[in-house]
Amino acid sequence: MLNNLLVKRGSYAVAKDPGRSGRYGQPKVGWEFFGSELRRRRESAGLTQQQLGGRVFCSGAYISQFESGTRKPQMEVAQRIDAELKTDGFFERVCRQLVDSSPYTRQFADVAYLYGLAATIREYSPTFVPGVLQTAAYARAVFLGGQPFMPEDGIQARVAARLERASILEHPTDPAWWAVLDESVIRRKIGGAAVMQEQLEHIVSLVHRRRIGVQVLPFAAGHPAVEGALTLMTFEDAPPLAYSEGHRAGTVLDDPAVVTRCVSSYDLARGVALSPEESLSLIETVAEEYSDEHRT
Repeated sequence: MLNNLLVKRGSYAVAKDPGRSGRYGQPKVGWEFFGSELRRRRESAGLTQQQLGGRVFCSGAYISQFESGTRKPQMEVAQRIDAELKTDGFFERVCRQLVDSSPYTRQFADVAYLYGLAATIREYSPTFVPGVLQTAAYARAVFLGGQPFMPEDGIQARVAARLERASILEHPTDPAWWAVLDESVIRRKIGGAAVMQEQLEHIVSLVHRRRIGVQVLPFAAGHPAVEGALTLMTFEDAPPLAYSEGHRAGTVLDDPAVVTRCVSSYDLARGVALSPEESLSLIETVAEEYSDEHRT
């Protein structure tokens, strides 16, 4: 179901804005090239879409979507296509190159694409400031903390990709974006007092611009209803999705019953969180505390 939704949303995005790229600037022409080459070589082999699909263990409809560039194949499917068409690893190499050219980790690539199409985005963050809101200094501190031996060019590339997420906030109203932050997010000193002061002031400025809504789930609320990072997305033309993220892994959830339970958990967390006004006041107070610490 999820792959069908991705195809539907990809088609919708092109229809809505012909100049829009698929994943925050990642051009779809790469997958269109993959598809045009697949069609050419399939036809040269004298196979229909249904015949090739049967040989690589997928449907003819999937082959059609690969050829139109609206769906990307899994790596093992590309490998089976190479074996059937005797293309000496061509499609595997192209597929790998297109996946690796994305500025995002593989598990986040589809989510980054969906972010750009969502009508509303709601996040619960238990540990870090959500990527959409991160400043360059904060993002750098997060990456260095998790990967202290990564070369500088790798850190810079990841920071640039992280900041690219914020492009969804450039539009004055779309998507509607709301976050519930665990109090530990604003209390944990990522990168030092100066970095945290800048980060919290950035969040405050977005709230004052009425571009985002933020609530803080205080320590006093007890055990949160949401056990990990959670993102809820709604769309104009398709059912909602949830994205659950853990350590170096994430899962897009599209089963309606599962998504409903995720929404219920999020609503419970939001219900015991501080009000938007109280939350903003707390964030401003903590930012000032960081400012005082930085000056001393």
